[in-house]
Amino acid sequence: MNQYLAVSPGVPGLPEPALRLLCFHHAGAGALTFARWRPRFPSEIQVLPVRLPGRETRLREPRITDAVELIAELDAHLGPLLDIPHAFYGHSLGALVAYRFALHRARAGHRPPRFVGVGACAPPHLPAPLVEQADLPDDQLLTALAKYGTLPSYLFERPKWLGILLSTMRDDLRLARSLRAQPGDPMPVPLQAFAGTEDKVATVQAVGGWSRYTSAGFELRTVPGGHFFVRDAELPTLLAAQLRRVATPRPIARA
Repeated sequence: MNQYLAVSPGVPGLPEPALRLLCFHHAGAGALTFARWRPRFPSEIQVLPVRLPGRETRLREPRITDAVELIAELDAHLGPLLDIPHAFYGHSLGALVAYRFALHRARAGHRPPRFVGVGACAPPHLPAPLVEQADLPDDQLLTALAKYGTLPSYLFERPKWLGILLSTMRDDLRLARSLRAQPGDPMPVPLQAFAGTEDKVATVQAVGGWSRYTSAGFELRTVPGGHFFVRDAELPTLLAAQLRRVATPRPIARA
């Protein structure tokens, strides 16, 4: 099984899906972020949560903090799955990953995604307050994360889990910093950005700045909630409706 995927991409003998949706998780998280998404999509759309190294079943692996290394890894491990129609969704850190991976694929002359969705993330040219906290001592990083509402309250009762999360968050923020440092160009791919109405990390106005990163059409959608609206039902429902449209071939115009 592909180490970057939380589920198998296919079963021998069964037809390929009409479209694959690769989902990239937020900082400090893993593929389980998207565990409840599958039932909200039609059967012809295959939801493939991507798991980066250093978390969940890959906990013992070193985490990647360099953007160039990560994109090369994704290309090597996920590229072979992208010879059929596909789309990306990334949340927070995952939004930067989805954008950079899509841009890399387009620049390399590969089949581009039919659609890229980004959520809860300011675009690369705008400041991201949490990213600059990556090198703070643990207590100060914890304060910064708590300030922006990016820590589940139950973790404060589980010091061991909190320590693991802080370590993962620190490396993921360093990865986000590296992903933001590279020049950003428009993708030849439709881009839809999602913003939580109560998000203190990536405001609606900031998320709207993604409009400059596509030459193929942009839409900004707001959803109820804070930074982790990825866990709620509305986002996958909206994405499923969008992907039904891009997964269906357009009829050939007749003279």
